[in-house]
Amino acid sequence: MTLLPTRAVAKPWGRIDLPPAFGGPASEAIGEVWFEPPAALDRLLVKYIFTSEQLSVQCHPSDAQTQAMGLGRQGKEECWLVLTAEPGAQLAIGFNRDVDAESLHAAIQDGSIEGLLSWHPVSAGDFFYIPANTVHAIGSGITLVEVQQNSDITYRLYDYGRPRELHVEAGVAVAQRGPYPPHNHQRLPAGGPARLVEGPYFRLDRLDGAPDVATAARYAGTLLVVPLDCTLTVAGEPIAPGQCAMAAGPDAIAFPARGLSLIAQPV
Repeated sequence: MTLLPTRAVAKPWGRIDLPPAFGGPASEAIGEVWFEPPAALDRLLVKYIFTSEQLSVQCHPSDAQTQAMGLGRQGKEECWLVLTAEPGAQLAIGFNRDVDAESLHAAIQDGSIEGLLSWHPVSAGDFFYIPANTVHAIGSGITLVEVQQNSDITYRLYDYGRPRELHVEAGVAVAQRGPYPPHNHQRLPAGGPARLVEGPYFRLDRLDGAPDVATAARYAGTLLVVPLDCTLTVAGEPIAPGQCAMAAGPDAIAFPARGLSLIAQPV
């Protein structure tokens, strides 16, 4: 068993009032807590995101695009599971209509891009898969778990006037400029298992207790496990909410009879 080291990342849109699993009140606004990927699973990154303000409007390139740029496999597909959301919380994903590149440039310059985005009201249990090239922004008042290809290439298109670098030309060049496909959104019940992602870059399941035989078979080999509201054990060591561990396989994990957790694995 390997308990993954954590890295707290301060962000201007982060929160001081972190959940108890992350140590409670912080001395600065923490926006993200990363679990450092182990060498055996270095293509996969898991993080928590905590927001008090809107994140920038951004998108990420695909593997094919970064390879064409001579950067190797640095594409980024990601997904979000909303854990808590304040009333009125929203995620922006895709556009509310097809937008040409010239119109997108103009909307970025005058700020009207906010009105072109498709804003999705969210609450605990909303799950979204975000393909590469999808223009997106996480709104305020949200705590979520993000599972992603391990890449740090982000093209920031618009940042509400914050004095941070933008990457408009690069972002518009790779942006998918249409509506978000509705099949990439799931609304999960409060309990029960759910298959969330099955490729092309990783698989992800929510468990409630131990996985069934078919799910365990899909995850043969090394995986990551993230307890959400329970404590489980990996190779005899307890793993609690706010932690993430690498396990040799599902059989190396002792799950409680009930309790939500995530398991993830590169494909």
